[in-house]
Amino acid sequence: MTVEQARLLGPAEIRELAARLGVAPTKKLGQNFLHDPNTIRRIVAAAELDPADVAVEVGPGLGSLTLGLLPFAAHVHAVEIDPPLAAALGTTAAERAPALADRLTIHNGDAMRITAAEFDPPPTALVANLPYNVAVPVVLHLLAELPGIRHGLVMVQKEVADRLTAAPGSKIYGIPSVKLAWYASSRQAGKVPPAVFWPVPNVDSGLVSFTRREPPRDDVPRDAVFAVVDAAFAQRRKTLRAALAGWAGSAPAAEALLRKAGIDPSTRGEQLDVHAFAALAAAKL
Repeated sequence: MTVEQARLLGPAEIRELAARLGVAPTKKLGQNFLHDPNTIRRIVAAAELDPADVAVEVGPGLGSLTLGLLPFAAHVHAVEIDPPLAAALGTTAAERAPALADRLTIHNGDAMRITAAEFDPPPTALVANLPYNVAVPVVLHLLAELPGIRHGLVMVQKEVADRLTAAPGSKIYGIPSVKLAWYASSRQAGKVPPAVFWPVPNVDSGLVSFTRREPPRDDVPRDAVFAVVDAAFAQRRKTLRAALAGWAGSAPAAEALLRKAGIDPSTRGEQLDVHAFAALAAAKL
């Protein structure tokens, strides 16, 4: 496959394009447009795409990362909720990466509602600068809906990156940490400063790299595991015997299930890894 570099968007091009489209970034949609070509190259390199990969990008905005992805993936699905931005993306690709524009499919819709049937070819990688306000649910939805996604790299608020990759025993380990661990192994892949965005956010961003793996157990449904995770962290200061009373039916019932799963009832949720939560869900089946 020939690789032709696209002409990436810099700060001046981003503002000119936004002005031409009459687009202003909105907090409601969590829009912070990347305008630094070096950061784009860094993200694409860290994503470690194979030339055969089909990438899905959520929130492409004005197309900064999209243009960076096109030379390195066999196909790119860009999911954009904002109709004017979705309508303009194809033109931007045709103008700035004419030899690669046919690799791009644009989906004008909500990434939280999109289904596998809408993607042809099916995605194998997720690479996205995710809107801060929906980052975690979007990642979890896409991993559930698109089992062909083998790996990915997402940029999220640094605090969210910390939570997604936290290990058991950490104060920030919680629901996002466990649920991502159900699908994939993850690690942090660097920090991104606010200055590379327009408008400039008041927080740092972080890159999270993940690789799909088999679920911890195949004899217990994911939803059953996630239900006990939600219950355990709803009252994270309580022991699991107390926190899981509602989930189990009573505190004594919770204690019995915990002991059946080989877990000390005085343990707290933040001390359990995804395998322990799966064992606990299995104990109730």
